[in-house]
Amino acid sequence: MALSKLVAAAAVVSMLLGATTAQAAEIVVLGTTAAKEALVEIVPMFERASGHKVNITFASGPRMVERIRTGATGDLFIGPDEYNEPLLKEGKLVAGSGVDFAHSLTGVAVRAGAPRPDISTPEKFRSALLAAKTVSFSGGASGIHVVNVLERLGISDAIKTKHVAPQGDEPVAAVVARGSAEIGIHQISQLLPVPGIDIVGPFPGDLQKIIAYAATVLPGSTQREAGSAFVTFLRSPPAAAIIKKKGMDPV
Repeated sequence: MALSKLVAAAAVVSMLLGATTAQAAEIVVLGTTAAKEALVEIVPMFERASGHKVNITFASGPRMVERIRTGATGDLFIGPDEYNEPLLKEGKLVAGSGVDFAHSLTGVAVRAGAPRPDISTPEKFRSALLAAKTVSFSGGASGIHVVNVLERLGISDAIKTKHVAPQGDEPVAAVVARGSAEIGIHQISQLLPVPGIDIVGPFPGDLQKIIAYAATVLPGSTQREAGSAFVTFLRSPPAAAIIKKKGMDPV
């Protein structure tokens, strides 16, 4: 990491912690996978600048939500509104504690070197999906959005017959890269790190939806102060630069 970024990160954390020396803490974070690529770079920056340790576990949205519902504990949950809202209603997250730090868009990919379908308008996107022999999308936040889009386009039944689901926490891009699906649909931040694919582009026009990612306090948190410093750091300029690089938009 460039020295200038480390200095900037240290300055941000110093401001957050104030003039006193904070006791080092371990912050336990449970996160969904769309923000993983950004967080694996942001966490070491925060750790070096603050002296705190961030112990973060990632899983797909549905798997992580199930873990929290069945008793997984920690200090923060990082995930999209699609999961934050039901967990808040169930009392599994602390109401009013959520802080947005990134926005994510859904995109389309094909296998590297394959012809790129025209998805420039909703009508052309619809035609491309109908023309494809196989289509893959996840059961996570982007998958929820895809299902809604397919219903809106009137092609839910047609796509259902050629849907190839990822296995476990496998990214959609991996399904496309090995040739098991002609078209893959996932959050752009989850398409970018996978080799063997070409990203065609984001959903066209009003078919697109911003997926908001927030850090929210878990009820059993024992590190509220350190956790708050980490959340604020997620919205700092050093973190924003990484979030942008990894295919999301910083808040």
